[in-house]
Amino acid sequence: MNPWVLLVLAYLLGSVPTSWWVGRAVYGVDLREKGSGNLGATNTFRVLGWRAALPVVAFDIFKGWLPAAWFAEWGGGLEFGWVMAFGAAAIAGHVFSLFANFRGGKGVATSAGVFLGLAPIAVGVCLALFVVLVRVTRMVSVGSLAAAIALPPLIAFTPHQGGTALLWFALVLSAFVIWAHRTNVGRLLRGEENRFGSQRAAAGAGAAAEAGEEGR
Repeated sequence: MNPWVLLVLAYLLGSVPTSWWVGRAVYGVDLREKGSGNLGATNTFRVLGWRAALPVVAFDIFKGWLPAAWFAEWGGGLEFGWVMAFGAAAIAGHVFSLFANFRGGKGVATSAGVFLGLAPIAVGVCLALFVVLVRVTRMVSVGSLAAAIALPPLIAFTPHQGGTALLWFALVLSAFVIWAHRTNVGRLLRGEENRFGSQRAAAGAGAAAEAGEEGR
């Protein structure tokens, strides 16, 4: 298959607004108007709960993994530069979704999917770090930022595909994830970041649940 066609397909796959469609179809809730307004798994969890968030995060990871792991082979054995391009296109699609007026999530789960196909050991360590920090701090942003910062050095010292090129890709992606979380960083510095289980989060989830009941 033509690599440019695959590049477009990677973007379209990344653009699938999983959380928005789940919210609208199952709960009658537009997640762009609830919670943080972000179309990612974290806002899905806060507003709709874990039953909605689990399939969302699973598919968001899949959106990154499939282009990175298989599109180069489907293109007839393309060079690694195309692999990174397919991964970047999927992430861009998730963040700027064609199907949701170019709104989306922050790209963490889809980025994890891309690197799961290329550097699974590094991603596994990042996942463990993410889980520990979220459990300790009850803040997803802390886990996401720490995982993004840890990814490049982990790739440098663990087996992976792509050599130095993947390391540079990881550095650029890490910087992008940090930039996407700039408002979270501001709240962290001010001590105002939302925590799971906080009264603020509970109130937001309750209001969204009521909206969901009205939409059904």
